[in-house]
Amino acid sequence: MTYAVTDTMEADNMPDDSVSAAKPQHIIKICQIGDDNEKKTIISRLKDVEISVPIAYGTIAFHLGRKASESQSHKWTVYVRGATNEDIGVVIRRVVFQLHPSFNNPTRVIESAPFELSECGWGEFEIAISIFFHSDVCDKQLDLFHNLKLYPEDESGPHSNKKPVVVESFNEIVFPEPSEGFFARVQNHPAVIVPRLPAGFKLRSPVDNVIEKEKRHMKDHPFSQWFTKFSEADELLKLAAARQQVQAHIVKLKRQLSVMEGMPQPSNPANGNECT
Repeated sequence: MTYAVTDTMEADNMPDDSVSAAKPQHIIKICQIGDDNEKKTIISRLKDVEISVPIAYGTIAFHLGRKASESQSHKWTVYVRGATNEDIGVVIRRVVFQLHPSFNNPTRVIESAPFELSECGWGEFEIAISIFFHSDVCDKQLDLFHNLKLYPEDESGPHSNKKPVVVESFNEIVFPEPSEGFFARVQNHPAVIVPRLPAGFKLRSPVDNVIEKEKRHMKDHPFSQWFTKFSEADELLKLAAARQQVQAHIVKLKRQLSVMEGMPQPSNPANGNECT
């Protein structure tokens, strides 16, 4: 799996009545589908094309107030979501959360969106998150790590069971040279940034989608009011579109250069000092 991390940007515009520690955003360039000699199916890929999927992952923790005990002071939820709360099940097949070994069944597998789980506890710890993609997207998993945070930075004053502690990270996952099937399936999906194909290029008719059709968004998620509003999301979309335009221009120039190199070279003109 290949990671290419670029410059980071920070998130802001959190709701005033929540506590947030939004983390920097990265662009993660992940693998294309591997070439396996044992695979009998030939996978058609779109060269010089990239598909981007902005995601957010993190935790939201509520203090239990009067119901709190020494062993269970908070109820928290860990999740992976689309950065704009659109359903990302069209790209992600499964998410595995690795909790602290003190939990019963610490390895939790979520097979469909929303990719989240809730628990109660008293301690903070690191959660390993493994993201698995659909077979036509990528055959490698993406491993992330997130620190569960239960208490706000300013711990002075009483704990509130109405003001959650929210910690999120915002990443853009980039898939270079996607398969034609993947491209055709997500080209109109709001959670995915898809470039325009060159003029005259036609995709094959997409195969019936075997992925169960689910709600495409989490706008009505009970925690949506607490989710980080990444102010740079629109800017990220513009940057992704600009990057794709530059890439398309580079491809065009390469093709023109290739044509020019294949043309016969003109003979050198005769030197004026030479006799004819």
